[in-house]
Amino acid sequence: MSKAGSGGTTMAMQVLWDLRKTFRCAVLTDSSPDTTKVAQEVVDLFIAGSKGHQNTVLLLLNDEQILDKLQENIMMTIKERKINKTEEDMPVAILLSCVRKDVLLQSENVFLRRDLSENEQQRFTEKKNEITANYGNKRLHGFYIMQTNFSQNYINKACQEFRSRLNSQLPPQARLVQLPPQARLIAFLSLLNAYVSGSYLLESQCLDFLQHENNTHENISMEKEMHPYSDLIVTFHQDERTERKVRMAHSLLAKCCISLLAERGVTRSHIAKEFLNTFPRHKEHEEFPPCLLGFIKDLLTKREPKTKKTPYGSEVEQDKERFSKLILDIQENEDDDQSASLLEVASEIFPRNPFFPQALARFYYIELKSYVPAEHWANKAKSRDPQNSFIADTLGQVHKNHLKNSGEGFNPSKLLEVAKKATEAFKDEERLARIEHQTCDNRVPSRMFNCRGQFGFLQFCNLLYNLLVKKNKIWEAVLTQNVSLDSVLNQLGDDTYQSFNDLVNRLKGEVEKKAEFFVEYLTYSKPSMEKDDPGYLSKDTSECQRKYIGDSPPLPVEPNVDQYMHKLQDNLAATSAGVLACMDREYTGNQLKHITTWWEKICSSTKSDSDVANFILAYVLSKNLDQTFSSSPEDLIQGLKQRRSLDHKAPPEQHLLALLLCWPTDNEDNGLFDLSQLIQEMRSSYENVYLNFFRSRYLLPLFFIGKGQDLDRLVHRKVLEKFYENQFDADCINWKKENIFKNHEVKECLLKFEGKVKDYTLFLTIGSKQIEIEANLQRSLWKERQVSFFLGFTIRGPVAFNVQTKTTDRELSKLESPKEA
Repeated sequence: MSKAGSGGTTMAMQVLWDLRKTFRCAVLTDSSPDTTKVAQEVVDLFIAGSKGHQNTVLLLLNDEQILDKLQENIMMTIKERKINKTEEDMPVAILLSCVRKDVLLQSENVFLRRDLSENEQQRFTEKKNEITANYGNKRLHGFYIMQTNFSQNYINKACQEFRSRLNSQLPPQARLVQLPPQARLIAFLSLLNAYVSGSYLLESQCLDFLQHENNTHENISMEKEMHPYSDLIVTFHQDERTERKVRMAHSLLAKCCISLLAERGVTRSHIAKEFLNTFPRHKEHEEFPPCLLGFIKDLLTKREPKTKKTPYGSEVEQDKERFSKLILDIQENEDDDQSASLLEVASEIFPRNPFFPQALARFYYIELKSYVPAEHWANKAKSRDPQNSFIADTLGQVHKNHLKNSGEGFNPSKLLEVAKKATEAFKDEERLARIEHQTCDNRVPSRMFNCRGQFGFLQFCNLLYNLLVKKNKIWEAVLTQNVSLDSVLNQLGDDTYQSFNDLVNRLKGEVEKKAEFFVEYLTYSKPSMEKDDPGYLSKDTSECQRKYIGDSPPLPVEPNVDQYMHKLQDNLAATSAGVLACMDREYTGNQLKHITTWWEKICSSTKSDSDVANFILAYVLSKNLDQTFSSSPEDLIQGLKQRRSLDHKAPPEQHLLALLLCWPTDNEDNGLFDLSQLIQEMRSSYENVYLNFFRSRYLLPLFFIGKGQDLDRLVHRKVLEKFYENQFDADCINWKKENIFKNHEVKECLLKFEGKVKDYTLFLTIGSKQIEIEANLQRSLWKERQVSFFLGFTIRGPVAFNVQTKTTDRELSKLESPKEA
């Protein structure tokens, strides 16, 4: 990673050039690539040429978000094509990620920063003499800015000519059009380079703007055309196939020029509007260059991540900024109206682009608290891309924020009117999100499932509940469906509420469904191996769910199934995912014991498979917290085992339990169960139920196989995490590093399994059988060998963790025997 302007991309390209004869070098230029296709092309490049002439691909990319997925796809492609590695174990690909960051987060990545050590400063000073001898007084700003340790004095001096001419050519509060075209072009380039890393204009665009008479632009020097500002820009070829590009010599010079213009009254919003009105079309083709459209999109809509300090001194990314850096700077240095005006200009100039009206709608509802125009622009954005669920989300957010900021002054009818609009918007967004993974209109399928609509719905219902109940306590009974709306219209004093009867009747059921989804979503998965979901997801979901469930009355002497179920709902443990989430919610052993008892009462009455599964799962979790019971579910377990296999329609949770209960003791194959078949059935069940929602997320291990017997050997992940946190005081377990298995208590708690890696596949040894299972880290399958590992279970099936090369008896004896003299 590199600080923007510190030369990281230049260095990376130089590395590729220097190693072009050693590796097969390539650059990934697509901003939203199909990683499956890229992986196939990488493998094609690796095997290109005659047999025996394979060579490693050195691939440069600038999107760290796709690294893990691309690596996984490359390994899958290697496996599918059955590519045999050479004796030297030549890697198929080396991924070189060069990412610009304005804020550098503390991590193990290598950073190029905007500051030099004393040794580096000395070496740069020595290099300066050599450069002066070779190039004279030519101002190589990139080098000199670094040589002066990014000195603001040097930057001001470099921009002195531009400052002087501005002062002589522009009166205060002047307009950009009063400047010569060379100065105006500097303003446009500065705007781009100050806010969008890696941006540029094509040389032909610049010459067209300068109105050069030679339309072919042959034998024309851009430097001469840009006099007296030629030393502020650079022209360059990215490769021989593309047109020459023009940018400012350094982003810090661009920022300085923007500040100088602002001092003379030429504001950022004015420059941006002039730029949009000047460069939107090619004269001949009447269409916008795709690369420049991408730069403008980033300029106006790209939101950078905010950071915060953790208790341990490191910095972590939080939610993104409200708007792009340019919009925020205009807001700070000018006013809100200019920010909105600029976004409106962009929305009109690009009539098919949905992102500019989307950003404008967000600005209206977040900053201006003006909801009528916000709704107008949100609908316009949606009409431009009607299949995009993320665009559709904006309309729901408009109505949610309308209620949040203005709801106190609304009467119940107005509240329900806004509620109707919001629920329709969020429901449509959810519909789009469920089908968005399908490829259509030549789009790359979305890598992630958009759950914002469901979460926005829950947040909205939470607000609606609070506002209605605050106006009249009777709404509490209506929304929890203890009474019908029709039966209390007289008490509420308004018959017009009846027109919202269908809406009110659906709210509780919809809240329950969406809350159950998030319990599954957060219990079974997380964004990535290294990143957790924000805490408010679980908090807000639970808060809304509890309100619509209503208070649970004390159990009578002879309670029935419905009363036990209400208790479980009140404890958010009325589903399998809800039971498994109890450990993440850090319920006490006593709470889990109550939940287990209630499920036991229910399943003894219903005998249903789901109730039996929930009782056994709750029992296992209670045992993990050292709870004791007078009886055990052994008879129910034996009944499940005798069935050998489940109905193919059974949910993944039942397949998970069956697999855990049937897993052989002491790694011996008892011949009673076909484990491969059970694993395949579980994967199929997962794919039918959860694959669409968890597609890009990391599946968390739920249980591990420990050293105990029967149910005591099932160790929940949270038990292991507690061991680790007690030792390292860590706030996040990193499953990519598998650092949890460094803990002695964790290793002592778990059973070690053995197997082998062959053809990039891991096989678990059970007795005389070899069973194919997944590995937590695909990179651990790079070499054929005997291995050992710990065995965990996700909602998709068994997974090997901490895969290590197994030490043979001969190697062990060498280690133990003393060296000969």
